[in-house]
Amino acid sequence: MCIFCEIVAGNIPSKKVYEDDVAYAFLDINPFHAGHTLVIPKRHVDRLTDDPTALGEIAPAVTAVAALLQEKLGAEGLNLLINSGAVAGQEVFHLHVHLIPRYADNPGMSGLAKRDPDIDLDGVYQRLSA
Repeated sequence: MCIFCEIVAGNIPSKKVYEDDVAYAFLDINPFHAGHTLVIPKRHVDRLTDDPTALGEIAPAVTAVAALLQEKLGAEGLNLLINSGAVAGQEVFHLHVHLIPRYADNPGMSGLAKRDPDIDLDGVYQRLSA
């Protein structure tokens, strides 16, 4: 079983911020920005192109999580990112959408170039869960 399937099954802990019948969303443990969240289908799909219906199934969850990040964290914008295939940078082969909140102090694509190891995941999780 893949690591994301294990998270959905509850065998590996995560900082869940959203769940519905078909999707599960949790904080990325190596975030680019505070609130960086992964939205995944609960069923296993390796890559975006492996099942043409999978992205549509999780689209309502992506929209709901985007609204949550803006409401609870004050994100002024969002980057939506999908890496499909190893050459594109996909590291976990279970379809996932990165929702990366953006803030005025670090705007634009150049501000997305590196991950921030100093983000307090527990603090972000508490804000999103409140």
